[in-house]
Amino acid sequence: MLTKNINLKKFRIKKKNLIKKKFLNFVLNEKNHVIYSLSRSYKDSFNKKNIKHLNKKLDYRIIGMGGSTLGAQAIYDFLKKKIKKNFKFVYNLNIYKNKKSKINFNNLIISKSGNTIETIANANILIKKNDKNIFITENKINHLYLLAEKLKAKIIHHNNFIGGRYSVLSEVGMLPAELMGLSANNFRNYNNLIKNKYFLNNLVSNVCSTLYLVKKKKFNSIIINYDEKSNNLFNWYQQLIAESLGKKSKGILPVVSSMPKDNHSVMQLFLDGFKNNFFTIFYVKENKSFKINNQKILSSHPYLKNKNLDQIIYAQKKATENVFKKQNIPFRSFEVRKRDEKTLGSLFTFFILETILLGNALNLNPYDQPAVELIKKETKKLL
Repeated sequence: MLTKNINLKKFRIKKKNLIKKKFLNFVLNEKNHVIYSLSRSYKDSFNKKNIKHLNKKLDYRIIGMGGSTLGAQAIYDFLKKKIKKNFKFVYNLNIYKNKKSKINFNNLIISKSGNTIETIANANILIKKNDKNIFITENKINHLYLLAEKLKAKIIHHNNFIGGRYSVLSEVGMLPAELMGLSANNFRNYNNLIKNKYFLNNLVSNVCSTLYLVKKKKFNSIIINYDEKSNNLFNWYQQLIAESLGKKSKGILPVVSSMPKDNHSVMQLFLDGFKNNFFTIFYVKENKSFKINNQKILSSHPYLKNKNLDQIIYAQKKATENVFKKQNIPFRSFEVRKRDEKTLGSLFTFFILETILLGNALNLNPYDQPAVELIKKETKKLL
């Protein structure tokens, strides 16, 4: 068990736990802006006055790249049943989709540096005269800062010490959450979680298991996701792992696989292909789902009678676990029992702490991404 609403089955690996104490002390004593943003003590750089000018009748549109939008997308999809407002996300350069609409929006434009080429281009094309705009960027002169001043738009300061992929529980993710009608404080559970021995033991055990697997040359971390509403949670996780740990000729390759669809494509490879993978299985319990119409079920499929779609998905998830066990394929499994802010905040916190610990253990700086800057510089030369 990870928390009351998250059941985590750990990797079934016999390993020495000599580094547990070192890791545990690191979690409890680490003091930085990223860790601080996970707690309720964090002071957001926005307040209700900053969003007072927005038009409640308009839909919301979030423009950004990578960590500037992925956290908010994960929140929106995971908790969509609770959210009464419509949000659109512009997170790539798409010649066909990113065209001007006649509809006005409340725009939230996000870039830490304020100089992200894709965000500048999309903002330039999409923002209209009667839109309401808020910019989140660092408190220094940059392109978006100057654009915001020109448009007389509100500017929310992006914490200089928190990179995009770690920013989900800072202003970058929590301002969108507040606009969705959710409470930022409900996401921030760090202080309670680090007092929870089950959470800490699972955190450290999973880090130790992952280090053991990497040492055994298993570098591919495959996420077997049985919850469609969590696809963007794992797109966020993918960036978190890849950018934080992929450096100095080291790294873990995170691959997101959507189930049960991928049972009919890549599962053959996962079961019978190369053996350098380890897996995270993820499932969310749904209390309501469509039921099978018994009158349309043939006698050849009696096991489907009286079943709903969630029961079928759960059976497929359990079947995958059973087959993985029989074939000694390393995996861990998350079962989420409740879909709310506290649960999602606990998942964000777990994955962020896990990544920081892995970076520390692998002698990597988990907070920078020097190679990405090379592409940005080369692109500017070519334009």
